[in-house]
Amino acid sequence: MNERIDVIPQILGIHRTESLHPPVVTPKAPTDPVQQGLARAAQAMLSRQANDGHWRFDLEADATIPSEYLLLHYFMGTVDSAREQRLAVYLRAGQRVNGSWPLYEGGPGDLSATIKAYFALKLAGDDEDAPHMQQARQWVRANGGAEQCNVFTRITLAMFGQIPWSTVPAMPVEIMFLPKWWFFNLSKVSYWSRCVIVPLLIIFAKRPVVSLSPQQSIRELFVTPPERLRNLDKFKPGKLMANAFLLIDRVLKVVDPLVPNFIRQPALKRAERWMRAHTKGIGGIGAIYPAMANAATALRLLGAPADDADFVRTMRAIEDLVVEEGDRTWVQPCVSPIWDTCLTLSALTEAGASAFNPAVTQAVDWLFDQQIMVPGDWCDQAKGLAPGGWAFQYENDKYPDVDDTAMVLMALLRAGAQYNPQKLKRLNQAVNWLLGMQNKDGSWGAFDIGNNYEYLNNIPFADHGALVDPGTADLTARSMEVLAMLGYDRSFAPAARAVEWLKGDQHESGAWYGRWGVNYIYGTWSVLAGLGAIGEDPAQPYIRKAVDWFKRIQNEDGGWGESCNTYDDPMLMGRGVSTPSQTAWALLGLLAVGEVNSPQVKAGVDYLLKMQNEQGEWNEEEYTGTGFARVFYLRYHGYSRFFPLWALGTYTRLHRGLPTRQQEVMAEGAIDLGPLPVLEGF
Repeated sequence: MNERIDVIPQILGIHRTESLHPPVVTPKAPTDPVQQGLARAAQAMLSRQANDGHWRFDLEADATIPSEYLLLHYFMGTVDSAREQRLAVYLRAGQRVNGSWPLYEGGPGDLSATIKAYFALKLAGDDEDAPHMQQARQWVRANGGAEQCNVFTRITLAMFGQIPWSTVPAMPVEIMFLPKWWFFNLSKVSYWSRCVIVPLLIIFAKRPVVSLSPQQSIRELFVTPPERLRNLDKFKPGKLMANAFLLIDRVLKVVDPLVPNFIRQPALKRAERWMRAHTKGIGGIGAIYPAMANAATALRLLGAPADDADFVRTMRAIEDLVVEEGDRTWVQPCVSPIWDTCLTLSALTEAGASAFNPAVTQAVDWLFDQQIMVPGDWCDQAKGLAPGGWAFQYENDKYPDVDDTAMVLMALLRAGAQYNPQKLKRLNQAVNWLLGMQNKDGSWGAFDIGNNYEYLNNIPFADHGALVDPGTADLTARSMEVLAMLGYDRSFAPAARAVEWLKGDQHESGAWYGRWGVNYIYGTWSVLAGLGAIGEDPAQPYIRKAVDWFKRIQNEDGGWGESCNTYDDPMLMGRGVSTPSQTAWALLGLLAVGEVNSPQVKAGVDYLLKMQNEQGEWNEEEYTGTGFARVFYLRYHGYSRFFPLWALGTYTRLHRGLPTRQQEVMAEGAIDLGPLPVLEGF
């Protein structure tokens, strides 16, 4: 590797001789406002790097997770009263003026989130006649009562004796015996569903009921007395598939008590084996809170003692999600260190950080240390494909994902990892895994191949509508962008299939739907970045249509913003208060297809500079991450830090007539990683 890797060192003042902590600023500070803002943002980011080279920012959801955490400890009988009160402080602060709790900042009240928050606060000692509790109760009853909550909330209420178990959709543990060719099987649902469902099957079979005092009950939230509730899921005219599954549900509820023990016990054993096998790592089952909480509950119901190794690991993984913040405590749904690190690394290298800088080299080494080289659940649909991807969390070896793998690869290539002969084989393995995970239609999903059995979203249990993991525009474009950085163009079959799939997935407005970020701004940035990298002509009508959409939706302040409610009403796509992260996405999308000199890009850059705070970062309360559309949203505390840095760095390079770091990598020619064997038929 040669000197030209350090393209614009004066922007950041970062040289290969600098120490990592603290970062050193060049004596001669830049005078250009954009370069000044860029330098401040980069130095702020470097100051947040951990000693081992990685970055991790908090990941916040809604009131549901901290409420469930408190309920879990009530189930276990392990409530910490001091922490309980700090959780209550956090929950009260998130209540809207109308008494409800939303799924995201500024959003409308959500019935299930409000019920769980109310329940948690009541257990924590809040008087039901206190003004905030009265407001919550009135709002719940005005919106149909607690009987209208979603399935996961019903399960929680059944476990605490607030509603009969018969109101919960049937999920017999004998599901563990269903063959792969059957219309429903665990291999046909997504990774997150699998990890949540298997422990739930044990819970459903055991049907625990925690006794609460009358003062702890929430029967006042019901319009109909809970003991009179029966079938809460109703047949709907014209919904043939949903009604068919509901009929099956009714039959299963009749049959379930009749299942003999010689069938049920082996099914329970099989579920326990699966659950324990997926609970061996320090990250917990699936490395996501709902699955961990279900697994901990299931293990106790199966009689696991408090010192059971799997139970101890699971509870420790749950506690690792807790955030203590002054006088309040809250709980993350999971952690995002690999995602945060690779995005930060891309942002810093595009901003001018040299590949020789210790901050960069440490981050590269840390990312390689996290590469997953063992098989996981994805092998079920990818026979013969070798491992090599990355996960989202510190440890989630059974579930590497396409998004993290693609983003890590691009970060490593920007950082020059391909010039290290010892790392070439590891890059080869990662690229091969990514290629092997492409769906037959040319798209990429997140965790599995061909996980697109959309009809399963009609089963009563799946009222969240996210039981499967089909291909999406953001992941497909990201994977295509990796191929472009490796030197492939549209003549490479996987890239050609991806382009054609993306063309067919474009919304009539010109935008693309964002599955893992809010929403059409995220999806459209992802696709334009991929198309620009792979060499699609920006003058093509479908690309111009997307560019025009970006320009049309820009806010008067120069920024871009889009609310989570666009998932409920696509007519609102691209509309919302400006945010630093979404403004950065729009800028990166426009810059990827040659719009560096457009007035819209200049206005967007000015917005970022105007909104930068004294620390060189950006404040952002809005939720711009998507867990499950209409159900679960995320506030990535790092998004408002690394995405604006990335956008400013990219703009600065292009505005000065310099190539981006990504373009430099591509200009150096195809990277010889050696043979890339993929699955037969690809």
